[in-house]
Amino acid sequence: MGCSCSSNLEDDWMENIDVCENCHYPIVPLDVKATLPIRNGSEVRDPLVTYEGSNPPASPLQDNLVIALHSYEPSHDGDLGFEKGEQLRILEQNGEWWKAQSLTTGQEGFIPFNFVAKANSLEPEPWFFKNLSRKDAERQLLAPGNTHGSFLIRESESTAGSFSLSVRDFDQNQGEVVKHYKIRNLDKGGFYISPRITFPGLHELVRHYTRYYNGHTKVAVKSLKQGSMSPDAFLAEANLMKQLQHQRLVRLYAVVTQEPIYIITEYMENGSLVDFLKTPTGIKLTINKLLDMAAQIAEGMAFIEERNYIHRDLRAANILVSDTLSCKIADFGLARLIEDNEYTAREGAKFPIKWTAPEAINYGTFTIKSDVWSFGILLTEIVTHGRIPYPGMTNPEVIQNLERGYRMVQPDNCPEELYHLMMLCWKERPEDRPTFDYLRSVLEDFFTATEGQYQPQP
Repeated sequence: MGCSCSSNLEDDWMENIDVCENCHYPIVPLDVKATLPIRNGSEVRDPLVTYEGSNPPASPLQDNLVIALHSYEPSHDGDLGFEKGEQLRILEQNGEWWKAQSLTTGQEGFIPFNFVAKANSLEPEPWFFKNLSRKDAERQLLAPGNTHGSFLIRESESTAGSFSLSVRDFDQNQGEVVKHYKIRNLDKGGFYISPRITFPGLHELVRHYTRYYNGHTKVAVKSLKQGSMSPDAFLAEANLMKQLQHQRLVRLYAVVTQEPIYIITEYMENGSLVDFLKTPTGIKLTINKLLDMAAQIAEGMAFIEERNYIHRDLRAANILVSDTLSCKIADFGLARLIEDNEYTAREGAKFPIKWTAPEAINYGTFTIKSDVWSFGILLTEIVTHGRIPYPGMTNPEVIQNLERGYRMVQPDNCPEELYHLMMLCWKERPEDRPTFDYLRSVLEDFFTATEGQYQPQP
């Protein structure tokens, strides 16, 4: 799988492998891709293959360089041991045990043929799954530890010789979802998802979406999805990111202005905050660290506030987390410069209802104070480790309840003082809500600030 996705093949599964008492061959777990050949009299046969006659099928290999799909510990004299990912040269192909030479150690010996694959084939790739159903792909990608943007490529269930791309995504109404895309075949060979750009192979298709800036800096590539927004609006987002440079905002590196249009930004290893909070590492974060992450976001928003901008889409899905747990604000697609203290959205514009302030829902009026409201909602996401706001409510129910003055109840394990801060963010009158600078100052020294050593906001 790509990005931070993990397969169900563990690197160290060989350490606890069982050995048959009769033939002394390793017994491979049933949930891995390969199964070792077993002896049948004087022949060696694969239990998963049906043979016609007495001869096993010819090897599909056309060259002699292979990569190990799994580690193998020698169990017979003359066997060659190797590690997963190791390159080997095939010297002889005789039945199902091939003679090979390790390019790492130089040693020679016999190896099980179905533990290796062509060096340039798809099988060694961590993102490729040969026999995986659509439903199982969803189970894999939605498993804990995988984050927004994790992906895999699998063989199509409906069309032989075709492939499908499955990607983990976030939907504001459904939460975590997996989206599936058909990878189409070109008549003359090659693949494409969008006809605007084609690739000679799947390796090239995958590499196209993994880029390095200046040859050494890992970056994220955001492309303009056809029909999602106009090229002018997409480039306007890039221009805004160029103007807003701060350590708590995702950094813009470059823009490709010719179609296909791309924005090149810094890469954040842990993905979105909403995904990271649900990982084993995220779940173990202490309240002190969670508050520190909230303070970092408030610091970035205080900079946006100072520059007289608004974000309009502030939520945990649009906060990215680095390998050092640094939080940065991303996705400026809805951000605007405010010239008269407020911005009125065009009629019919769509917003993430559960994060949007009442005045913005009802009148389309946005100010920095509507971002403050959204920040209060984001605080609930942080303290609940990524729970969707207003659990159990639909968007229309949220709107109706807000009109009656309803506010979310205090989440479990949420300090009373933090809930008080949330309620300040959810004041009915926008002008009564605190500034981001005030929120930053309180959160940066939360347990001191909430003991009364900070003066109330004037």
